[in-house]
Amino acid sequence: MKVLDKYILTTYLKSFFSVFIILMFIFILQSVWLYISELAGRGLDLIIVLKFLWYVSPRLIPLVLPLTILVTSLMVFGGFSENYEFAAMKSTGISLQRAMRSLTVFIVLLSVLVFFFANNVIPYSEYKWLNLRRNIQQFKPSMAIAEGQFSQIGDSFNIKVDEKSGDNDRFLSNIVIHQKDAKRISGNHTVIIADNGELTSEEGSNTLSLVLKDGNYYSEVQSKDPKRRKKEPFVRSYFEEYIINIDLTEFNNKDVEKENKLNNQNMFNADELRAEIDSQSQRYTNTIKAFSNNMYYRAGMAKFHDKSKKSVIFSKSNDSLVFKPTDTLINLFNEKHQASIVKLALNNIKSTLQSVNSKKKEYILKTKRLNKFEIALHDKYVLPIACIILFFVGAPLGAIIRKGGLGMPMVVAILLFLTYHFIGIFAKNSAEDGTLSPIIASWMSTIIMLPLGVWLTHRATTDQGIFDMGAFMERITNLFKKKE
Repeated sequence: MKVLDKYILTTYLKSFFSVFIILMFIFILQSVWLYISELAGRGLDLIIVLKFLWYVSPRLIPLVLPLTILVTSLMVFGGFSENYEFAAMKSTGISLQRAMRSLTVFIVLLSVLVFFFANNVIPYSEYKWLNLRRNIQQFKPSMAIAEGQFSQIGDSFNIKVDEKSGDNDRFLSNIVIHQKDAKRISGNHTVIIADNGELTSEEGSNTLSLVLKDGNYYSEVQSKDPKRRKKEPFVRSYFEEYIINIDLTEFNNKDVEKENKLNNQNMFNADELRAEIDSQSQRYTNTIKAFSNNMYYRAGMAKFHDKSKKSVIFSKSNDSLVFKPTDTLINLFNEKHQASIVKLALNNIKSTLQSVNSKKKEYILKTKRLNKFEIALHDKYVLPIACIILFFVGAPLGAIIRKGGLGMPMVVAILLFLTYHFIGIFAKNSAEDGTLSPIIASWMSTIIMLPLGVWLTHRATTDQGIFDMGAFMERITNLFKKKE
């Protein structure tokens, strides 16, 4: 390696690691602020909190690394131009492309490493992070009861309270409880309303006692008699004190390493994503075919299917069938039967439309899930390519603006990265609901940055600014002279 390449690479690496550490620290703080409600007040050890941050760090790399490359390139090449180091290089016949050669090799090698990181490390850390989040939620049962909304405690209770107070939020006010019946398939058939209550539990006990005071108890009565069932009978009672014991075996099992069954598109590597996409696509296609066939036979169209593909329509006249090309099958029946047939057909159409509308939401969710998996697959390839392209945006732009340090380069880099990032977010949101192709959505922001990098590299190589005001005014002047 020549002295110049070593000097440029060393300068770049010093700034690169400094900027990377600063940005990673900022994004981790932002994650702490985002998930503070899940960590605070649960009596967690410092080791568990640090483990939470350790698992959340890899999923920040797709944001931090491209921004780091962009900021560092602007800083380093802006500093070279500001200190006339590029002028000295050019005076000895060294072009911008030659100066960027060692860094180009470094960025390409880094991009290859980033792909393996995104394909192996990030899926593993994503699973461990979501798994840890679920286990942390089991630590403090009182924290699971949120104010102003229904919260599920165990498998049988949904609890809503207006306010919590006292030590460890033990005192509750305006309580509404929906209790599920294990013998019934679905529905909240028991409702308990109380003015206030208290959470009590003995040390080391797996049972949480909820003491309710001054309330009412409502329960539906399930009768086997259909006539009585239509009257919707229920039982209502008033109580001054009512105690509910809730099994907290799962809550008291404070094992943060417990493995849960989780399924998320970010937990798969590229090979697993391809297999999952193929599997989901096949299942989705089979579901659509089965539903369409069901609607076809349900509508009765199969009865009118003619294998000879010849349509012959007859009408009844003088006890014989006479062919009429413009007639319809309904005219074969009298008016009374025609009205019944039309009514039956309308009811059939309404039923079919209801079935289609009910299935529509299900298919939308399946399409959205499939699109998410396709986006996750292409994101693994977009990230390394984006690192290379953003380098070729930042390096020539830094040479053009001729400003080093953390001032102007940081402002320009943030503006460019926000543009790149928001384009990607909007495109992916459009792709999830099927408005845009997942492939186009994943690559859109990177493809937009590609011509910008080529244009900036050409401008920096030919010693031109971003915008040549003199040439612009000269063209305007020549335009007016031609008109005269």
